[in-house]
Amino acid sequence: MYKRFDRNAARKKRHYRIRAKVHGTPERPRLNVFRSNLNMYAQIIDDTKGHTIAAASTLEAQVKTEPGRLTIAKAAVVGRLVAERALAQGITKVVFDRGGYRYHGRVKALADAAREAGLEF
Repeated sequence: MYKRFDRNAARKKRHYRIRAKVHGTPERPRLNVFRSNLNMYAQIIDDTKGHTIAAASTLEAQVKTEPGRLTIAKAAVVGRLVAERALAQGITKVVFDRGGYRYHGRVKALADAAREAGLEF
């Protein structure tokens, strides 16, 4: 029988495979990206303690001032914000966790902006 392809379930399976290989340490935490239909979230996580060190999203006032809905420009602002907050905490190197999404569009814009702001990955 025909089964409908569930993109989000496939993304979660990819993310589980990625998470088996990608771990954040105190010296090099994990930059995690989550993308919903309306918003985008980025967190820098120390997996040994299970703590979020820095976070940014499109729900913040600094990002909401940008015109339009969720765009590549807003994703770049989120990347810049999370990088600035990580640098303020003394973190310069991270491991990038794309969350099972393709490295394209909003995810790529967030990563490029974080690199330009000073994060290394």
